[in-house]
Amino acid sequence: MWWSYQDAKQQKQQVQREIAKRQKRGEKFEALPAPAGQKKLCTTFWGLAWCRNLESYQDYESRLPRGRSYLRQGNVYNLEIEPGQLSAVVAGSELYDTSITIQPLPKKQWQQIVKSSTGQVGSMLDLLAGKLGDGLMKVLTDPNGGLFPKPKEIRFDCSCPDFADMCKHVSAVLYGVGVLLDTKPEMLFTLRGVDQAELLSSASSAAITDLSTDAGDLAGADLSAIFGIDLGAEVTPESPTPKKAVKKAAKKKVAAKKVAKKAAKR
Repeated sequence: MWWSYQDAKQQKQQVQREIAKRQKRGEKFEALPAPAGQKKLCTTFWGLAWCRNLESYQDYESRLPRGRSYLRQGNVYNLEIEPGQLSAVVAGSELYDTSITIQPLPKKQWQQIVKSSTGQVGSMLDLLAGKLGDGLMKVLTDPNGGLFPKPKEIRFDCSCPDFADMCKHVSAVLYGVGVLLDTKPEMLFTLRGVDQAELLSSASSAAITDLSTDAGDLAGADLSAIFGIDLGAEVTPESPTPKKAVKKAAKKKVAAKKVAKKAAKR
């Protein structure tokens, strides 16, 4: 037991030396911060929902705990989320390059989600903070029709010698996505290849439609009472102010003098 502990310690030191060497060459190495011990791995709606979805698939059940432990130990580096693609470097007995391909959300499925969100998303802040109604939350997290990927939509690739479909390094990266979504929930929409603004525009369109429908009601309304003015009253032209009247009289006087001078010359 003592020797295995020493071996693990030496391997960790060797990995850290390799990281330091790569950093000197200018490579980026940023560990994904994750809570250690018994604290919750994720705390927000999107992070928790991602992890719950991940743990709901029996295909992954035996591999997930090791990956969660790897993540808590700070072994996931340089996690990147792009449309349909996850990539990271995971430290084990060596540094392993891990990539995960996730199919884009089917267009028909996304259109159904957008339709279900009509009138239910108050703002982008509410959406990203997970401040949503129970009905919409159920739609978004549905294992078959929601935003989260199904096992058949995910493909793994890791440079480690473990030939299992999901190695612990891949598992660590998948859990890392949940941690990242705690602070960057918009990355889920990036990953699935959809635009979260469409959930807002559907709400705005619904509001405009409602306004257009109700506009006919204004035709028979008492607009004078609504706006606080008497729309039926005649508008009297503004009478000249005293200053205007004085200027007008002065002009007439000048014109009269000019006429008198011309008459005298004749």
